[in-house]
Amino acid sequence: MPADQQPYPSVWARPQRTRREQPPLSREQIVSTALELLDAEGIDALSMRKLGARLNAGATSMYTHVTNKDELLELVVDEVYGEVELPVAGDPAGWRAAVTRYAHSMRAALLRHPWIVSVLGEAGVAYLGPNVMRQNEAVLTVFEQGGFTLAAADRALNTVVAYVIGVSTSEAAWLTRLARSGRSEQEWAETLWPAAERAARDYPRLRKLYAAQRDRHSSATRDDDFDAGLQCVLDGLAARFAPAGDAS
Repeated sequence: MPADQQPYPSVWARPQRTRREQPPLSREQIVSTALELLDAEGIDALSMRKLGARLNAGATSMYTHVTNKDELLELVVDEVYGEVELPVAGDPAGWRAAVTRYAHSMRAALLRHPWIVSVLGEAGVAYLGPNVMRQNEAVLTVFEQGGFTLAAADRALNTVVAYVIGVSTSEAAWLTRLARSGRSEQEWAETLWPAAERAARDYPRLRKLYAAQRDRHSSATRDDDFDAGLQCVLDGLAARFAPAGDAS
């Protein structure tokens, strides 16, 4: 096939290959092992050769399902999104409660696999994966049931996802650095505080903020800050898109 007629380079865009005999490895085995490797050693450790060694399989067995590392990452990213708790249509607590739970679940999934934030912008058309598609459909449904038009629901979904990924990217980088240091989050914070306080000495507002946060547990602070920011996002979505008087 000429290059200009090739389908978009994505595992979700190309036709699935068919074979008469059962391949020795399943796609599920490949994705599960790749996920274990990424969680244990990080994104820099992932290669088709290293994955094949873990699977005790040759390249031919893997290439039945994926043609390269980029396609593998698309599959693994979708696998992680499969861990996200989907919001339930018709939630009696209202759309805000449903979307809040969804956003917290998405953040938790990303932080369980902190390597993922470094590839989200490079994972091809990951949004065509079945888990992402189910997730998006569920969230759009919740927003529509809250009174949003479909176009507004799409904008709201994109806004919430952008907020979650934006915050989680910084958190994942921090947690990755912690893991490499061998220290706990609180131990690292205690070590860093003196330098932070010296840096804020000439900035009265920052000095006041740092003093107020001095005795708070770092993990709890991150949780509180995430939720506070999320509620601001939802306030804005409600004010812009929800029917008058319906901010639930």
